[in-house]
Amino acid sequence: MLKTSTLRSVLENTLFVWIGLSVVLFLGSEALVLPDWIQVIGRSHPLILHFPIVLILFGLLFFWLPKIDEKKDLREIGELALISGVNFAGLTVVAGLILAQEDYEGDALNWHQNAGMIVFLGGVLIYFFRNQSKNLVRASSLALAGGIVLTGHWGADLTHGENFLLAPITDTEPELVALNEAEVFRDVIKPILDTKCVSCHKEGKIKGELRLDHLDGIKTGGKTGPFVVGGDLSQSLMITRINLPLEEKEHMPPKNKAQLTDEEKMLLINWVKSGASFDQKVMEIEPQSELFQLASLKFSAEESFDFPPSDPELIGELNNFFRKVEPLYPESPALVVSYFGIAAFDPGSLNDLNKVREQVVQLNLNKMPLAGVDLGVIPELINLQELQVNFTDLSAAEIETISQSKSLKRLSLSGNKIGSKELGFLAQMSHLEELFLWQSGLSEAQKADLKTTLATTAIDFGFDSKAVVYELNAPKIESDKDMFGDSTAVRIEHPIGSVDIRYTLDGSEPDSLTSMRYEGPLWVKNSAEIKARAFAEEWKGSPVSSIIVFRAGNPPKELRLLTEPNPNYFGKGNVTLIDQIKGKNNHTSGEWLGYQDQNALFEILLHEGQKPKELTISLLYHEGAYIFPPTQVQIWVNQADSWKLVTQDTPKQSSQILPSRFEALTYALPSTDFNRVKVQINRITSLPAWHPGAGAKGWVFIDEVSLLD
Repeated sequence: MLKTSTLRSVLENTLFVWIGLSVVLFLGSEALVLPDWIQVIGRSHPLILHFPIVLILFGLLFFWLPKIDEKKDLREIGELALISGVNFAGLTVVAGLILAQEDYEGDALNWHQNAGMIVFLGGVLIYFFRNQSKNLVRASSLALAGGIVLTGHWGADLTHGENFLLAPITDTEPELVALNEAEVFRDVIKPILDTKCVSCHKEGKIKGELRLDHLDGIKTGGKTGPFVVGGDLSQSLMITRINLPLEEKEHMPPKNKAQLTDEEKMLLINWVKSGASFDQKVMEIEPQSELFQLASLKFSAEESFDFPPSDPELIGELNNFFRKVEPLYPESPALVVSYFGIAAFDPGSLNDLNKVREQVVQLNLNKMPLAGVDLGVIPELINLQELQVNFTDLSAAEIETISQSKSLKRLSLSGNKIGSKELGFLAQMSHLEELFLWQSGLSEAQKADLKTTLATTAIDFGFDSKAVVYELNAPKIESDKDMFGDSTAVRIEHPIGSVDIRYTLDGSEPDSLTSMRYEGPLWVKNSAEIKARAFAEEWKGSPVSSIIVFRAGNPPKELRLLTEPNPNYFGKGNVTLIDQIKGKNNHTSGEWLGYQDQNALFEILLHEGQKPKELTISLLYHEGAYIFPPTQVQIWVNQADSWKLVTQDTPKQSSQILPSRFEALTYALPSTDFNRVKVQINRITSLPAWHPGAGAKGWVFIDEVSLLD
């Protein structure tokens, strides 16, 4: 066993090793190139930093004990604690300076490094000059203790975020923002980044050369690509990383950090999908969009309207096959009313809106046959802010009626013939904020006069150039239910009411000539992939929109999992595949079974007399999260205790990274009697060469299996 004097001598000499190493690393950090194995020592910095804190403070405490000079044993303990702590401090400083060679920089790092060096060297000086003036040593010990606190404070800022130490006693109550003043990035997206991302991507700690603590850094991106690309989920690094399975090294936030909630993830995804604007207001988003539905909830505590909500039963009565009445956003008393289906339009039904005359703030009558219709109800809607009557063949008398609405802020009259008489009525609407008059037959002189008269109104006369062909936006497809029993209603909408919407139900690409024309809600009775495009004269056809709806079918007697899914994506076990609950468009929602290390294999036991004709498998595809189509699907049926292979399919594989989406694979079952069905779904074992994760194991995600008679 080492004698105390020998141990003290070893520790004293070791101090000079730490002094030399720390000075070299401190002064020559920019010129040094360290091998990778040295970084392992650097990353031990957070593990060992607690030892010097405890030991140094413990050693300093002995200098304050009364008559310590007369108690040799106690003094020996204190001095050994101090020199041990200072040695650990030296090791911690060296490890920290090595760690700083990674993605760390900025003022916080400089303060932390300088303070750490001062604490270490201060501890060395106190130890070697411990026999000098007692008052000087005690004063120095207080200063050193303060230095330890400050060093820890700046270190916590680097690791956990600014002001981490004092956050619990700091007033951090967020400023309340009214919905009509809220901005999507500033008030919705940035707070998510601040709490879940900035601690690793800020001044002092810039992992991957990506800074998220200021706008320029977000727009610039990092060393592996752009952080966000408006409208392009597959090229946006943020979306790719947050959608990776938790086990993947590049998943963000890191596995040991607080993870994004489902709501936060959907907000980020929908923000990028909508264009990733940095100055858009929440109220400028389409009210029906998922981004608005999620973002507006953040500000629902701020009442935007001072009128009471309508009776929910009354709203239910007003909804029918040609009219949709819904809140402007969840929990809002304000209502949006939309009419559709020209053939079903009943002019008298407009008078029903008197029952909600206070609550209607938006009214959409695009393409309705309004010629000669009494529009007297419109001025009665006392809080109506937006009216869309594009391509409705309005007369001067009807426009005069509309002009009597004093609450209107936005009016769309595109496709209606506007003459001098109509212009006279419009000129009286100085309270309008926006006016749309596309294809209204106005001369340049008339346009100029109207702009002069309505100087504070933003007037849009449409495109003048005939040489430029613009692409329409894709239509929006909505279903009442993603998974339905007998049938479900599907609606297709477009912000320009005059477009011609064409759709298909078999997954084929719609065209403007042979595909079915959308004229009202579709009632779908079987699983279908619905695709839609918008067309208009002198416009380029829109991109394709698509959704998949699933018919639930008849549940089997039982489903048994023959291979276990990954424990992190276990859902509700075997029940997950037959609970007739459609999973969300997010593999982490808890409604999916995920397989990576083995293929999915399960057995379905049928009820007596059950004779299904088809089997549909509901899947999730998202190449950015390593979730690919199956490489093979095999189906067996059991006849007289013998298994017979009836299907062996090779689904089409992905050739690029696409946004997260649903897919359904449907297979015919034999007409012969059988009482059990066995299904094997093979996952991709090695991602293709074009994928950023080439060679890694792929995933297959399943949420439902339906049996249809």
